[in-house]
Parts: sequence; structure tokens; C-alpha cells
Amino acid sequence: MAHMDVVFPDETELPLRVEGGRIYCPGVGDNTACLVCLLLAGKYIAGYVDSPRWREIRGENAPGLLLVCNAGEEGLGNLKGVHKICEDYGDRMERFCTFDSSLSSIVDRAVGSKRFRVRVRTRGGHSYNNFGNDNAIACLASLVGELYGIRVPEGGKTTYNVGMISGGTSVNTIAQEAEMLYEFRSDRRENLEYMERQFMKVIDRGKSEGMDVSLEIIGVRPCEGPVDPKRKQALSDWAHRVVEEMTGQAPKHCAGSTDCNIPLSLGIPSVCVGSFRGAGAHTREEYVETDSLEEGYKVAFGMIFGSRD
Repeated sequence: MAHMDVVFPDETELPLRVEGGRIYCPGVGDNTACLVCLLLAGKYIAGYVDSPRWREIRGENAPGLLLVCNAGEEGLGNLKGVHKICEDYGDRMERFCTFDSSLSSIVDRAVGSKRFRVRVRTRGGHSYNNFGNDNAIACLASLVGELYGIRVPEGGKTTYNVGMISGGTSVNTIAQEAEMLYEFRSDRRENLEYMERQFMKVIDRGKSEGMDVSLEIIGVRPCEGPVDPKRKQALSDWAHRVVEEMTGQAPKHCAGSTDCNIPLSLGIPSVCVGSFRGAGAHTREEYVETDSLEEGYKVAFGMIFGSRD
């Protein structure tokens, strides 16, 4: 699998330039380079799938192979693409690999998350004539302050963030409405549950003090479920060998939030492998190093066609 969407909402072509051994473009690495590797594999398969050579490449007893270009991985897409694939094929999937991110790392542990839109409403009014009325921005700010006072649990890694705030009408208007986007993440299911309890305590306290607060869940990414440890380790070790052989460098293993979250939550061994070297992911300055792209498609081919035993 490789996701097609990028984080940028542009409806026009994204700016592209090639210079100094690099390709610069928003989204060129995450996830265009990885998507191209998957498409190259598809082109290769199309030329051999009906020939005896295909059986030699895959082996007589190899499981079926599904190549997927999906959407909904970035932002508020809520992993809808991989959700659908797992809905349709999950009970038949032996293993799962997504191509995403750089060659330097392998993601084999899932970071779960939950995202909310929090909206505060007040009576508002004129900033001078109605001074003293509750201000939705001030109320929201007090909630933000309390949320940033939450101590994260020990064990694993747990984070939280207020990523966007908006509201108000003008400089001389007591804000009637304000909202924020808030998330928490963790690589441990029990820590996600703890953070949700702490979050709800803050919201409930605000309501008990008379705030008009409403919530909307805008994203849920699950943590890892009951995956067979031997099968998971075998896939992770295979990915490590492939990357090291094709690049000459041992990749680091880490936790992350990727399309792997869904199959891992269902107990399916899964791994996320990158296909380029570069920097600036999720920024306008993103680039990939041109020389790394050949290594990237070799890694992708190795993961798709090589032995996993």
C-alpha cells in the first residue's frame, strides 16, 4: 500500500523544481516517491503475471498479492482508505506493508490517537457596553490552560496538542463562539484511555462552571491489537534485512501513526517502510534526494517479491 494524499489543500499544481541533486515539491517524499515505487512494482507485475517467470518470482505457494493506492492517510482522513481495505480483505490478510516516509526508519509499532473539535459558545456582546459578559475566547483559553496542565502517564510515549484555534468577530466584540482542534497520542492503548479520561474531566469541569461546551470527534486511530509476536517480528526482521541490503545502512525501528495502525489493531502483522531520503515532510520546503530513489524502488521490490520466511 502507498497513500496518494498529501497534507496540502491546494487545488492547483504544487510548485516543483529540480536542482542540486534534489527534487523539491510539497508532498514529493510523503508520499509521492513511495507511491511511484508501488506503481513501478505494478508495472513490473503486469509484464510477468501471465508467464512462468511469475511463479518463479513469487513461488508456488505464495499468498495472493494486493497492491493498493489509497487515500485518507493524512490529516483528518482518519485512515479511511486502509479501513476499507481491511473491511474487505482483513480476514484473509497474512501480512501488510505500507510504503511511507524515508529509508532511514521502519515503523513497526502503532501510535494511536484521538482528535476532537471543541466549541465554546457565550452570549457575547459589545466590548464596552457589555463588558463583563463571558468571552468565548477567554473560556476556550482557560480550557487550553487546563489541558496543558495534564501530566502524561509513564511508560511508552504519550503526547497532546492544540493544533488550531479560531473564533471571534472583531476587536470590539465579546466573542460569542470559539473553537479548537485538540488531539492526544500514545503507543499504548491504556495511556490513550487515561488521556481521554483526563480530557473529559477538563470538559466536564468547564460545563459544571456554566460553560456551553460541545465536542465533536474528528479522528480516531487505534493502537496495536493482539498481533502474534513471532509473525510480527519475522516481518520486521525481513524489512530490516531488505533495507540494509539495498541501502548499506541499518534502519532504526520506531513507533508511528501510519496506515499500519488499522491492520495492527486487527492483529495483522504490519510494517511501514520508506522509499527515499530527504527532509521537510509536511512543509513547503520538502525535498527528496534524487540518488536515493533507485534504492527506494529496490527496497519496495524486495518487500513485495522477496522471501519473508
